[in-house]
Amino acid sequence: MSNVFEELTWRGLVYDATRELSEALAAQRVTAYSGFDPTGPSLHVGHLLPALTLARLQRHGHHPIAVVGGGTGMIGDPSGKSQERRLLSPEDLERNVAGIHEQLARFVDFGRGGNPARIVNNAEWLGTFDLLGFLRDTGKHFTVNYMLQKESISRRLETEEGLSFTEFSYLLLQARDFVELHDRFGCTLQIGGSDQWGNITAGIDLIRKLRGAQAHALVMPLLTTASGAKFGKTEAGAVWLDATRTAPFSFYQFWLNTDDRDVVTYLKFFTFMDREAIEELQQTVERAAERREAQRVLAQEVTRLVHGEEHVRKAERASSVLFGEDIATLSVDEVLAIFHDVPSTELPGHELPSEGIGVVDLVARVKLAASKSDARRLVQSGGVYVNNRRIGDPQAKLSRADAIEGRLFVLRKGQRQNHLVRLT
Repeated sequence: MSNVFEELTWRGLVYDATRELSEALAAQRVTAYSGFDPTGPSLHVGHLLPALTLARLQRHGHHPIAVVGGGTGMIGDPSGKSQERRLLSPEDLERNVAGIHEQLARFVDFGRGGNPARIVNNAEWLGTFDLLGFLRDTGKHFTVNYMLQKESISRRLETEEGLSFTEFSYLLLQARDFVELHDRFGCTLQIGGSDQWGNITAGIDLIRKLRGAQAHALVMPLLTTASGAKFGKTEAGAVWLDATRTAPFSFYQFWLNTDDRDVVTYLKFFTFMDREAIEELQQTVERAAERREAQRVLAQEVTRLVHGEEHVRKAERASSVLFGEDIATLSVDEVLAIFHDVPSTELPGHELPSEGIGVVDLVARVKLAASKSDARRLVQSGGVYVNNRRIGDPQAKLSRADAIEGRLFVLRKGQRQNHLVRLT
């Protein structure tokens, strides 16, 4: 059996791990789990890291378990949080769990022959515990001093909001998850982000105390971009795996816009490409970064993984249109599909003079510029495009005849900031 630990290490996915983990992964089939918090009906791109790590373990012959936290999701993990999250209703949790189940099936194989993945909801056991029994069987094994030493708890205690007893109990609940999975499925490995180390090691300690068995931990780095921004966030918000929340085209563009400093790391983290292929792309970044070949491959690979080949083709066609010269040949419906999540403004017909509206007036009106004077300077500098055609004359006017099908203008400021103007 090949040692998946070596692959995870060269991919940069091992932030920390228990000492014996590498040997265990090389010597036997290990059952591993990662938890997914059902605070929403969709996973986002940050969840790809643990989901794909489970998939890598499965491809190397190990048994993955995805735990959807229907029980712990009613509490909320304080790790990395500055304040307590809103508690979810059982109905919200049920809907969110169903959506996450469908998305995880894209990455791990629940029907695989010798080592099928499992998905379980920890509400199955946490929802059956009575308080006194839980305190007797689990709580007595943890001192308050032990819990206060955990970073996820100590950091919150330093904030003005403090830490509720509800959140304080989360560490015990997650530790109990590990014990239950160990008993039910022989699970001996938990993976998660580096902020989960304290919670995971608490579970290892509880398995040792209650079952006299050895368990393991592996935590991955928390992601930030090279510019220091939070990974997976854009001006429009989080980048979701659900196509109704983040369109496949926008998803593709998110990866295509990756910084040169991050793209090789993301190829290692978020694709199944082998070492040789990634190193070849690394050379293109070093020698011809302007070609953005690595970003294009990254966008293709991750979009194919999450949304399928058809959406890769559509996104690439839309990308060629976005920066091409043929946008006026598209129908309004096609343009709206490409720019479905772009801000838009309606321009009533009676406000469109017969001779047309000044491009400077229109740019200022939709707030692509702070004022008319700013809009004028932007046009003069060549920074304004209408239907992919640069407009450099501040005296230029746009009439209905210039609009796509007489109904739509696509305004662009620079290379990325778009705005739709709908003529009504």
